Amino acid sequence: MKIVYIYSALNTVGGADRIITEKANYLADKCSYEIYIITAHQNGKPLFFPLSKKVQHIDLGVDFNKQYNHSFFVRGWIYFKLLRIYKKKLTKTLLSIHPDFTITTISRDIDFLTNIKDGSLKIAEAHNAKPFLRNLHLMQQRSIPYQIVGKMWTKKMEKAISHFSALVVLTERDANDWEKIIKATVIPNSVAFYPEQTSMCENKYIISVGRLSEQKGYDLLIKAWEQIASKYPDWKLIIYGEGEEHDILNKEIEKRHLQNSFIIKKPVQNIIDKYLESSFYVLSSRFEGFGLVLIEAMACGLPCIAFNCPNGPADIIKDGVDGMLTENGSIEGLAKAMELLIDSPSTRQEMGKMARQNVLRYTPDIIMQKWVSLFEILKKS
Repeated sequence: MKIVYIYSALNTVGGADRIITEKANYLADKCSYEIYIITAHQNGKPLFFPLSKKVQHIDLGVDFNKQYNHSFFVRGWIYFKLLRIYKKKLTKTLLSIHPDFTITTISRDIDFLTNIKDGSLKIAEAHNAKPFLRNLHLMQQRSIPYQIVGKMWTKKMEKAISHFSALVVLTERDANDWEKIIKATVIPNSVAFYPEQTSMCENKYIISVGRLSEQKGYDLLIKAWEQIASKYPDWKLIIYGEGEEHDILNKEIEKRHLQNSFIIKKPVQNIIDKYLESSFYVLSSRFEGFGLVLIEAMACGLPCIAFNCPNGPADIIKDGVDGMLTENGSIEGLAKAMELLIDSPSTRQEMGKMARQNVLRYTPDIIMQKWVSLFEILKKS
């Protein structure tokens, strides 16, 4: 069976990069499928996550980053010029491969992919919840021209996805949001590792991992930590990530005199070691597609605290059993939950044990069998 994944570029520490790489590797190595990953603009940059030698990577070399730092209309002109080139190259590549399935992450190819007659069934794979796909919600928060474009693209996206053979989402809540347009299949992400060693939940470290962006809500986490930091001078909260809000967040940390206890570090390859060194995980996201970092932390024996945001945390965390869910956006609620786990080592350790046990439902063999089943069902239909 030939399967093609289409993605922008595999050069960041992002969750989608990791998930696509791991799925491609699994299907190639364990299922013996013929797997291709087509990227738009890898541009010679190294792959962040290792790709199996059995997976073929094809880069089209269409750099959509050229559109940025221009005025609205110039940016639009450059974008559509690049899009025409991209469409031509992608069409030629798919016709040469002639895959059984072509999977897109609902990117810039969404409008024309189903019109490419390469013989493949087309699957749309959502890595974020419906309201936040392609960051269209951010466009609608800007000036009127961007708002108009954002609304138009949202409608176009919905119409395009209705023509796909399948839509795969990460949570039941997201599937419900799509039900008027297409019946979605729910397949969550799988946990990337399950180390033999687990955290003892004794070190005075709290961990968070993710891109330094508005979505991740680290500005809210800073405010929550400020409320309790003076009570726990020996504790440190460490974020591993990089992104557009790096300088903004560091200024907030300095403004609140938290430099010694709230620390931002660059992403690391040995993130498992950092989980194992910590006592619990905090996710302060305003929204999530799933919450991959939660199941990673749980696999290392960490209890997790998260806002009950759309979508993902409520599917993963069993509140009061293997972690804690707090009211979405509540800084006070987040602070109280952190304080509770800091004050109670026994609670941390018991929740950590349950977290490690409960996360087994996300092992690759279980999750990837759902994908294999979907392929088989679609082939027969």
